[in-house]
Amino acid sequence: MTLYAAYGTNLDPARMGEHAPHSIWRTTGWLQGWRLTFGGEEHGWDGSLATVVQDPFEQVFVAVYDVTRADETHLDRWEGADQGLYRKTRVRVATLTGEEVAWAYVLDAFEGGLPSASYLGVIAEAAQAASAPDDYVAALRLRPCRSLGE
Repeated sequence: MTLYAAYGTNLDPARMGEHAPHSIWRTTGWLQGWRLTFGGEEHGWDGSLATVVQDPFEQVFVAVYDVTRADETHLDRWEGADQGLYRKTRVRVATLTGEEVAWAYVLDAFEGGLPSASYLGVIAEAAQAASAPDDYVAALRLRPCRSLGE
C-alpha cells in the first residue's frame, strides 16, 4: 500500500469508497506550505479544477488513505493522471501523530480561472464530510466562483 493525500472532492469518504473501495482511511492532516487553487478551466466542471500549489504561507486540509495498487490505478484513471491531466507529486502531511509522506494529484495546467459554484459546493461538502475545521469549510464556501451560464 501507498499513502495518498486527498483534497478537494476526494475528501468525501463516500466518494473515496466508490473510487478506491479497497483503500483505508488513515488520518487527516495538513499540507503545510501549499494552497488550494484552481486551474485548467477548459477541462471540466463548468469552470476551473481544484489543484494545490506551493505557497509558504498557506495550508490545505487533506485526508490520508492507504491505497492499494488496484485502487491507485483506478484513481489515476478517474483523475485523468493516466492521460496527463493531473500528475502525482510527493508531499509531506502534518498530522496529529507526526509527519507522513504521501502523494497528491497536482493539475498539469496553468493556475487561474474560477470554479463553478456547484463544484465549489461539492468540495466544501467533501471537506465537511471529512471533518475539516469549520473555519476551513466556511472559507471554501466564501471563495470566488462562477454561476452556470457565465
